[in-house]
Amino acid sequence: MDYRLNVTYIAFGGHVEVHKYRYLYFVIMFTVYILIISSNLTIVCIIMIHKNLHEPMYIFIAALLINSVFFSTAIYPKLLVDFLSEKQIISYPACLFQWFSYYWLVVSDFFLLSIMAYDRYVSICNPLQYTTIMQKHTVTIFLIFAWILPAGFFLVVLLLSAKKEICKYHLKGILCNSTVLTLHCVRSTILNVYGLFLFVFFVILPVLFILFTYSRILVVSYRCRGVRRRAAQTCLPHLLVLINFSCFTTYDVLLSRLELNSSKIVSLIMALQVVIYHPLFNPIIYGLKMRRIYDHLKKLFC
Repeated sequence: MDYRLNVTYIAFGGHVEVHKYRYLYFVIMFTVYILIISSNLTIVCIIMIHKNLHEPMYIFIAALLINSVFFSTAIYPKLLVDFLSEKQIISYPACLFQWFSYYWLVVSDFFLLSIMAYDRYVSICNPLQYTTIMQKHTVTIFLIFAWILPAGFFLVVLLLSAKKEICKYHLKGILCNSTVLTLHCVRSTILNVYGLFLFVFFVILPVLFILFTYSRILVVSYRCRGVRRRAAQTCLPHLLVLINFSCFTTYDVLLSRLELNSSKIVSLIMALQVVIYHPLFNPIIYGLKMRRIYDHLKKLFC
């Protein structure tokens, strides 16, 4: 803690031989960051430019990729600075803001995936009602709902955490995620219960809803051969993203709850996978598996 400025600093202890490999870490992560930003924004721009992609499904994909850009921007600049710094520290208010941005965007992704599943459900199971249900104002409401609602709920946790006294000034990881709760002098029952509620409401329920909608799509596809290929082309990318995202999110949430004592190198690898794999995985999946986007990418680069 810096008493002259009355600012509390938190030290990161999850880096592995950062002083020895700082420049290697920096080059690798900077390259990954540029790839994430360029790949996600390329597909977003393609969706914005081409009118045949101005459909709800592609708009939701663009929103998901924009989230990946915001998520990476909340994480990578600080990581890059830490790699070149003698001390890997962050002020407590900045740590809370990174925590808030991290989980707000993660939960927003789950909501967007749920909305995309509903969009596919209506398109395949009720095609005659699709244009009536998925109108422009409906899409706008869904997007606002996916961004504003998680922000409001996690803002409550942010304010409660800011008022809590902290007795620890060291985090085992390389960023401010769920382990921030371990800094408090006394683990709050209210925060634990509220956190469990958020996990169920924002993760478990959306996943169950997605599985239900895709099971219905699977039944319709089995009965009608004409929609099988269409369902496979549009639903498979969403399912791949969901499986990938759910696994890493579950690990991240359980990290602070179970206080796993894994080795430093394993924790670093898992943390890097969370911040690398999902933001880089999304544009690759949607760019290669979504036929219309893939066609525009071919025209752009060929």
